[in-house]
Amino acid sequence: MSNTLSKAVTSHGGRGTAGYLDRVVVLASAKGGVGKTSIVANVAGKAAEDLNVLVIDLDPRGSLHRDFGYVRQDGTALFNALVHVKPLPILKDVRPNLDVVPGGAAMQDIAGMLLVRQMSNPESGEFADLLYAGLAPIAEDYDLILIDTSPGEASIVQGAFTVASAVVIPSKADGGSTDAVEGVADRFKAVRERNPRLAVAGAVLFDVGSTSRKIERNLRKELSELLETAAPVFATRIRHSEGAARDAREHGRLIHELEGEVDLANKTRFADFKRGIQHSPKFHTSNASGLAADYENLTQEILIRISELEGEAE
Repeated sequence: MSNTLSKAVTSHGGRGTAGYLDRVVVLASAKGGVGKTSIVANVAGKAAEDLNVLVIDLDPRGSLHRDFGYVRQDGTALFNALVHVKPLPILKDVRPNLDVVPGGAAMQDIAGMLLVRQMSNPESGEFADLLYAGLAPIAEDYDLILIDTSPGEASIVQGAFTVASAVVIPSKADGGSTDAVEGVADRFKAVRERNPRLAVAGAVLFDVGSTSRKIERNLRKELSELLETAAPVFATRIRHSEGAARDAREHGRLIHELEGEVDLANKTRFADFKRGIQHSPKFHTSNASGLAADYENLTQEILIRISELEGEAE
């Protein structure tokens, strides 16, 4: 990532008011398995090479631990911090310049808890108010905040939208994923009155095969029509690479980290073979460089888009 790009993203001076925060980007889809968590983790990892990044896991599945390699959490710490308006439970330096607020299964109870609390006290606040209270005191510490969301809990997704500046929507090249984009569009529209600065940064084609150019073109057209607002489909598509995706999560590595380890493993194995030593491959993939390049390019596109949105708002 270029220094020019970093300066473009960090040059915006202020944070938002009335529950809105700049440079908070939500990954959202009304369907699971479309790449939200993978994109959050790998974009955060690349962006952290130049920026201070915070990742917040609002998905009760808490799957980010697989990508970053930290010990799985149950979400209780995050649940309690939000409900009792305490500092968010931040795991510092999961990677250099990259912190994580881990989620987990306990977060699936927060919508019901808030509903019960509002029945007894209508002034107790919504999820968006709790999230803003947790984020506002620390937002200035980070150049970029990425939020991973659940495909299910509408109140959590809409709460994240309420405090955010931008939404990124991943989609696969199938009809179900396109339907899921419509679900995100509905949640997007539901919060626009409270957060008129919220913008759709763009849609990302995820897990796309190398021979699916026609499907890709059709999906780009369909997504653009569905979003009903100025929103691109990012030029970078995340290619299908089952082996690399499996290796990354088994070893707790981001794709660009896996790239170097796979290269080294290949060289070591070849050298051992020349000496008559044979052993099983350590990784399922033999080359992660293409997928690593996809994530790097997508990171640049997202950051440039954020910078453009901030310029339009000023």
